[in-house]
Amino acid sequence: MILLMGVTALTAACGGVEPDTSAAAADDGPAKPVALWGAEGGYVTATMNVLRPPRVVLYDDGLVIVDASTQMTLTDAEAGEVVARMEEYLGGQPPTAKPKPGAPSVTDVPDTVLGVRGKDGKMLEVRVPALEQLAAFYPKQLVDAKKLMEGLATRAAAEGADYVATRVRVVAEGAESAEGRPSPWPKGVPEPSGMVDPVWQKDVEGAAVSAITKAVPAGQRYDRSLFRTGSGAVFTLSWRYLLPHEQSPASPAPDRKG
Repeated sequence: MILLMGVTALTAACGGVEPDTSAAAADDGPAKPVALWGAEGGYVTATMNVLRPPRVVLYDDGLVIVDASTQMTLTDAEAGEVVARMEEYLGGQPPTAKPKPGAPSVTDVPDTVLGVRGKDGKMLEVRVPALEQLAAFYPKQLVDAKKLMEGLATRAAAEGADYVATRVRVVAEGAESAEGRPSPWPKGVPEPSGMVDPVWQKDVEGAAVSAITKAVPAGQRYDRSLFRTGSGAVFTLSWRYLLPHEQSPASPAPDRKG
């Protein structure tokens, strides 16, 4: 459902307020998220938990990135309308929403995360457990907020282009018992050292980005790609591009185990 089509005309016809683009106006610093939809928790692998990006992020310069893989750019008016609607939907909601009494118990599914940057510059985030499964038990505003962001994802899939970045997050997960013949560790990509429990991650740039994206093609990022380090340990390697607000001109982050 593409919710932004004809949004200006709809606003005028309904007598709504003009979109407030102040929160979506770019400043002199790096692009900042002004609206987002993502997921946290749930029954997922350790690798997916580390790599999982927000489903949709709208930045203050109008850039929209979906799943850290597709991008498009909104006009100032469109971006301002999204921010205004998200402020309307999320305003007054608690940090973690609770379903109405009588909702069935749902486990092992991610919490939906909805966010908007307010006029005070602070990001307001609302976590909604099992929103998709329990939509009828939550305020309509939360469902509408998710639908609005889903509309951006649908539009990006139809109109957008591939998203790439100069920095990549690499994740290695131990796979000593996995079937298949491991490939040699990609040249130029850092290797885990010591024990890994449950995953090892590192943000890389430069030649390491080319090496990992060639060794594990984009379509296989979340599949089982076996590699053997110089010390003989076997891992599955996965990666994703870092988002603009995750990137830094500083040196790559140190090794992390978690």
